[in-house]
Amino acid sequence: MNAPASSLPTADTLRTALAGLLDGIPARQAAQAVERLIANYRGATPTEAPILRDRADVAAYAAYRMPATFEAVRSALEAFADAVPGWVPGDHVDVGGGTGAAAWAVSATWDGERPVTVLDWAEPALALGRELAAANPALRATRWHRSRIGSALTIESTDLVTVSYVLNELTAPDRAALVDAAATAARAVVIVEPGTPDGYARVIEARDRLISAGFHVAAPCPHSAACPIAPGTDWCHFSARVSRSSLHRQIKGGSLAYEDEKFSYVAATRPPVTPAPAPARVVRKPQIRKGQVLLDLCEKDPALRRATVTKRHGDLYRAARDTDWGDSWPPADG
Repeated sequence: MNAPASSLPTADTLRTALAGLLDGIPARQAAQAVERLIANYRGATPTEAPILRDRADVAAYAAYRMPATFEAVRSALEAFADAVPGWVPGDHVDVGGGTGAAAWAVSATWDGERPVTVLDWAEPALALGRELAAANPALRATRWHRSRIGSALTIESTDLVTVSYVLNELTAPDRAALVDAAATAARAVVIVEPGTPDGYARVIEARDRLISAGFHVAAPCPHSAACPIAPGTDWCHFSARVSRSSLHRQIKGGSLAYEDEKFSYVAATRPPVTPAPAPARVVRKPQIRKGQVLLDLCEKDPALRRATVTKRHGDLYRAARDTDWGDSWPPADG
């Protein structure tokens, strides 16, 4: 079972660990690193070398991206955990994990310590991830290994493999090789990408490969059939609210105390881990109107459907008003 959130590392713990990373780094240098990282993050051309080159890059990345990556991955993992109640990963490999945001998210989803291995090809990122992990008791024994992420990658047998915000950096053959390696090694695979049309396309590509390898989708889809979204017409993505620390606002040049991170993901398992997917998933922000709530749902059929829940539905209406984008529907007690 999932532990109470109060007993697990939180986003506040991570923000505290991130504080001071930019000490000694000129503001202009950090800002330039952030601009370059933004260009790579949004770009469509895979890189042939690590994006994170040195300490300044890594510090800027951690301040700019790590809180958002943590919240996106944690949101995906929470939906996954709901679909596999009672299952807890005994060990975890994070591929392309950089400074460890996904490792932090796993430790915030399931209580207890477990063997964790973070693989990345950027040694500066691994070094900083090791430094940050000292603030998280569940990660203090984590192994941080430099590894080329691509066709030559090997992953040791493990319960859980996470791959977050990595596929965009790879060529198509390397993406396929990575997903295949994860499918061979793991009982469960969770892949998270930016919530853009291109990110969604990469997630669908990975989803298809996992299903072909014998996996069953646990989340977000309520089925393992083909996605009902017609190619090129829309894309499936979700949103995670990210609180901005003063450091975060400084490095990103923003003034709001929060931002919304859009992401696409797939979480899948293979026997003996058997998921119980949601009956349906809310795939757009609910529209609350006078006396009614409009929910855009992906259903088991598979099909997309808009449900209108009105005051006449009583408790279900009240539940709909509290339902968020990405939640399962109807609620478990509905």
